[in-house]
Amino acid sequence: MKKYSREDQITMATWAADCAERVLPFFEKAYPGDDRPRSAIETGRTWVRTGVFRMAEIRGASLAAHAAARDAEEGSAAQYAARAAGQAVATAHVPQHAYGGAYYALKAVAAADPANAVVNVAREWEWQAERLAEGLREEIMGRIVVLKHGGGVLVKLRKGDGF
Repeated sequence: MKKYSREDQITMATWAADCAERVLPFFEKAYPGDDRPRSAIETGRTWVRTGVFRMAEIRGASLAAHAAARDAEEGSAAQYAARAAGQAVATAHVPQHAYGGAYYALKAVAAADPANAVVNVAREWEWQAERLAEGLREEIMGRIVVLKHGGGVLVKLRKGDGF
């Protein structure tokens, strides 16, 4: 695992927010009155724009999104979408949380349409890879593994050395 520069971290936070935002409709459709995941993504984007880091704010937004995930139906696209948002905002604190934003977004895509998960997850993985800066792409996407499993997919995050 390489150490990330401040510029890398900002790029990763933007990318993770983009990944989470793509699956946010799964959560908002299921829980229209709950804005915790959206607020987490917005908090992360504010950090990217301003560079102002307030640990209590970042941590609070992340924990709130994860609480929304715990309140959602277990294994649902909504639950994974909320987790993606929680991980995305946490990238402001630790760059590796960006991996979690993308990972949970893929899990949300798989859960949203299990019958077409293989095709949909492959498409989403490609979208994620294409939007990631070239210097980060191999390291990050090499750790987000999608495997065909039975009739569906298994999404794994390979942590390994130094993660």
